[in-house]
Amino acid sequence: MKAAFELDGQARAGLGRAESRRLRRAGRVPAILYGGGETPTPVVLDHNALSKHMSREAFYTSIVTVKLDGKEQRVVVKDVQRHPVKPIIMHLDLQRVLEDQEITLTVPIHFIGEAVAKGVKEQGGVVEHLMTDVEVLCLPRDLPEYLEIDVSGMELNQILHLSDIKLPDGVTLVALDHGQDHPVVAINPPRREEEEAPAAEAAPGEVPAAQQAEAGKGEGSS
Repeated sequence: MKAAFELDGQARAGLGRAESRRLRRAGRVPAILYGGGETPTPVVLDHNALSKHMSREAFYTSIVTVKLDGKEQRVVVKDVQRHPVKPIIMHLDLQRVLEDQEITLTVPIHFIGEAVAKGVKEQGGVVEHLMTDVEVLCLPRDLPEYLEIDVSGMELNQILHLSDIKLPDGVTLVALDHGQDHPVVAINPPRREEEEAPAAEAAPGEVPAAQQAEAGKGEGSS
């Protein structure tokens, strides 16, 4: 069952950087609602409630209900701006969705069966994620929280591509629609963390140990 997310919002009359800074100091997050055939609407959200929702992966790939002035609007999260250092949400872009109109959204890829893959368990390989998310196209009701790709049958030096992902009904991949079957995951030979250390060099004027050993053998045989 998909998670349900709700946000309480208020219309935002004041605009500009000064107003946005004032809102953030008050524990609020400036945001914008757009799309759905309606005029873009500046809104403000509660930072703590938003931060709690955003701690869950599913929030970014779910239809979110925003309650605004007694009216509920269904939206998806299209962009998040965060403070580069502090745990502060700076701004949010929310796109309205309509039941009969397809949307594009980036969803995460979950990798299944890594530990039991032959290329890992028997051949000593290392799984490398070449992509961790992908853009999908679908109606809002068909929006998946994530997509899975099963790597349990992979062997060493094998690669799986976007076309190897099993898609839910009604969902297509934007890249594949454009003829781009990107590699998603590979099992590669393990990387050598350290090269073999070169033979120690003798200090100036010092006879290398190997030559000393040879000389010792020669003296003993005379």
